[in-house]
Amino acid sequence: MTFLNVPYAEKDEARALGARWNPGRKRWYVPTGVALEPFQKWLKEGAPSGRVDSAAAKRMVGANYIELDHACNPFEPCAECTKALAGTPWEQARAALLKR
Repeated sequence: MTFLNVPYAEKDEARALGARWNPGRKRWYVPTGVALEPFQKWLKEGAPSGRVDSAAAKRMVGANYIELDHACNPFEPCAECTKALAGTPWEQARAALLKR
C-alpha cells in the first residue's frame, strides 16, 4: 500500500486510475501490486508524508504524530506498532493518558 497526496478536486481522477480511499487515515492509496506510474503526480519526490487533509492537500501533523506503515489502532496491542513507537514522544503521551 502506497499513500498518495491527492487534492479533493482530483479524487475522481485518482479513483479512476485505481486508487482507493482509506477512511481511517483519510488518505488515498495505491493497493499493493498496482503499478505506481499513473500516480506519479501524487507521489512527488520529497512530498511530505503523514496524514493529509484531502480537501486542501496539506500535511496535518500533531505534536506526537508518527507515520505507521499499516492501518491499525495504535492504542490496541500490535507487534509492529510496539516496535515503531518504542521510545517516542507518542508512546510517552499514550502512557500518560493511560495513567489517568
